[in-house]
Amino acid sequence: QVQLVESGGGSVQSGGSLRLSCAASGYTSRTYSMGWFRQVPGKEREGVVGIGKDGNLMYTDSVKGRFTISKDNAKNTLYLQMNSLKPEDTAMYYCAADPALVYGRLLLNPSLFGYWGQGTQVTVSS
Repeated sequence: QVQLVESGGGSVQSGGSLRLSCAASGYTSRTYSMGWFRQVPGKEREGVVGIGKDGNLMYTDSVKGRFTISKDNAKNTLYLQMNSLKPEDTAMYYCAADPALVYGRLLLNPSLFGYWGQGTQVTVSS
């Protein structure tokens, strides 16, 4: 049974940093495409950054240069380092995974990911 558990969210001031973690179980993370998505109430879930199971990466434009995705295959854990946070980054952040090879901008499409965590809240105050 595939399970994804996010942690690391919290409240920070603008310009601060947070590191999100997504602990995966029930499969080997290196064989899955994975991604981070976020959602605010009343809006659609949007892709933040994804990593294909072949290692290809795709960041949404608004986080390029500020967020970094990484994966520790030994720990079966996905990370999202978020620096220079802005109030507009405030959202519920979700980790997602899928056994398919997802490539390029498709990594930012939530409909292509079949497994989801419960989310962790990130709040950035100005």
